[in-house]
Amino acid sequence: MKILNPISHIEAATLEVTQSPVWELILGIAGYTHTHLRHTFELDEDWTADKAKMPASLDELLQQIEETNLWYGMILLQNRFHAASVLEFVDLLSAISRNHFYECLLPYHGRQSESLRKEAARNPDQTALWENYSNLFEGHDYLEDYVRQLHLLSHSDMVALMSSVLIGWHRWMAKKEEWNKWLQALAFEEKQHRQLDEMNPVQEIERVTGGADYLPEPSVWSVKLIPQVSYRPWVQTIRTADTRLFFYPVKEEHLLEPGVPSNELIRGHKALGDELRLKLLYQLQKNPLSLQELSGQFNTSKTTLHHQLALLKAAKFIRVEKGVYSINPGKLEEFTSQLMRYLGSGV
Repeated sequence: MKILNPISHIEAATLEVTQSPVWELILGIAGYTHTHLRHTFELDEDWTADKAKMPASLDELLQQIEETNLWYGMILLQNRFHAASVLEFVDLLSAISRNHFYECLLPYHGRQSESLRKEAARNPDQTALWENYSNLFEGHDYLEDYVRQLHLLSHSDMVALMSSVLIGWHRWMAKKEEWNKWLQALAFEEKQHRQLDEMNPVQEIERVTGGADYLPEPSVWSVKLIPQVSYRPWVQTIRTADTRLFFYPVKEEHLLEPGVPSNELIRGHKALGDELRLKLLYQLQKNPLSLQELSGQFNTSKTTLHHQLALLKAAKFIRVEKGVYSINPGKLEEFTSQLMRYLGSGV
């Protein structure tokens, strides 16, 4: 069979690392009000201690966000706005049309239901449409109820709530000593990754985010990698009709004072500080191997090897898939760079 293909250019999704104070503020609001998961966040103790000092008006606004999950809508709006400041976000929010507002806030479910999503957005008063669309998210932790809240609340009330809580949270965070340091770390992270290989998105996403898995998806033409502090240690991912968002934790080293090594740097050197583990890395550098194959090569029990491999995996120097271990070259290279950055910080 002969195939004529005059198109030589292969289209790829755009891939970028981007940040702004607005993203970080919204992620902070999301984390603070995420009741079921909040105890796992690194900032949970600080948030708990802060609650007694927080203005009552802000505390009330955050409770409303917790009840409505409107933090999710704020993320979707910021994805549309690309606002560089709180003032710009609030101005754009007040100017967006009612139909565009709902189309932006309704979460993406899939290509098959996209027409229903758009129809519901055009008809925010049609209860049956909204009920049908919310049912598609049945069993989800928060999206089913989030869609229903969008229908129950008025457009003006949602705009007022999102604007007020963002302004209030910004005022609260700006008083903290670490806030400017966070912004500097986020800006540095963005600067570090200005040039990305868009033809290899899977490897690039894993490298930048520190291990997030990604498989290219139909209709996704934009992938945004957004560094964050407030959601550490989690990677939060959100899909829209044409974009995939990865909110990944900014590297700990960027948040520490000069001369203080990160836990990641210490953990990595401990993982490398053993003859057997170094030999394992050497073998896996040549080709992937199963535990059975490694046990035969090293004449060592599987239990011992499994323990040593687990330490290397915890340091992200290796990965395992379907029982086969392989090297993580990107992590090894990044670890070397991290060491040099740490040593250079004292110069």
